[in-house]
Amino acid sequence: MFALFKENLRIAGGSIKSQKLRTALTVFIIAIGITALVGILGLVSALENTISDDFSSMGANTFNIQQYELTVQRTGRDRQVINPIISYNDIRDFENQFNYPATQTSVSFFGTTQAEIKFENKKTDPEVAVLGVNEHFINNSGLEIEDGRQLNYFDVSNNASVCVIGSDLQKAILSDVNPIGKVISVRGSKFTVIGVLKSKGATFGNNQDLRVLIPLQKARSIFTNANINYALTIKVDNKDMLEGAQDEAMAVFRNIRGLSPLDDNNFGIVRSDDLLNRIGSITGYLYLASIIISAITIFGSTIALMNIMLVSVSERTREIGVRKALGAKRKTIAEQFLMETIMISQLGGLLGIVLGTLIALGIAGFFKLQFGLPWTAIIWAITVTFIVAIISGLFPAIKASKLDPIESLRYE
Repeated sequence: MFALFKENLRIAGGSIKSQKLRTALTVFIIAIGITALVGILGLVSALENTISDDFSSMGANTFNIQQYELTVQRTGRDRQVINPIISYNDIRDFENQFNYPATQTSVSFFGTTQAEIKFENKKTDPEVAVLGVNEHFINNSGLEIEDGRQLNYFDVSNNASVCVIGSDLQKAILSDVNPIGKVISVRGSKFTVIGVLKSKGATFGNNQDLRVLIPLQKARSIFTNANINYALTIKVDNKDMLEGAQDEAMAVFRNIRGLSPLDDNNFGIVRSDDLLNRIGSITGYLYLASIIISAITIFGSTIALMNIMLVSVSERTREIGVRKALGAKRKTIAEQFLMETIMISQLGGLLGIVLGTLIALGIAGFFKLQFGLPWTAIIWAITVTFIVAIISGLFPAIKASKLDPIESLRYE
């Protein structure tokens, strides 16, 4: 049995070598479909990993109070609801009134995303984000300190001229010195570096490591825009208390906004796990779309492979007649052609896996996505190529096995 399998494998390999151009074209056709499957699924996986990691770092026991919910609300066909920004008065009143146990409330706002930071004779490009934050911002945002310490209550309450910087900013202007205790300039104001954040990477061009965190009131004295939109993040020590904290926060903020019991919220409350669930549903649709696109391409590959194998049967009719005349059984002839089809499809699958992985890796690297080897897509690709081989090779193999040996020997 093993000897027969080995002989069929040798004959299939010899046939493939004798038709190099046809084999190469067939392999390439199959590889196109597998490349689409592996490449698209790999990119969707990288996108999901990147976004999920960004939000999951916040933890499942946090929620945000922000200007809008995740979905855009409309009151009419063309008129969109415009919610008020989260103002400084809002966040100040909220801090005074929200007293739910075992919670920490972080407050932050973006002063600018285009600051130029200076240290002695060095300076950055105008692309650094400057945030005004309170003492809970770093913990509530899932950030970690790599060197030094974070902002504390006294830094914030005393409007201290201190800051915590991102790892890329440290590499840009403070790489050759110990950054702790060094003085940098932000819009002409001097700040002493007290901490460096661990690297978080970038998402869609948004570099989370190129930023400066300064005390909230100090930031308000530098960035005086009247329409600053603040962000509130509440972290609960015990996840079982999350629902109660969220209900209490909603009630407090509705009271701050002066809403009656019949009024809809003019703000949004979003939990971090809600964001992850939303991301999961979106990527689910992307997976479905990618599978449909790949299936169409692979269907074309299946037809092409079947057609080429039928041509091969016609061209080798005399050869089949000789084998049958020498005693080859119908089953043996069918197995030889089926083996040849499987070998061609697996070569195409292997090429498609390599190309798809490289393409996904290149695109993910360009957009700074967290790429991981798409094992699910690779397993699917191997399975699909085997199924394609069976579907494409079965009919030509059966046709070859049923050829009459006398008529085959007469074939010219």
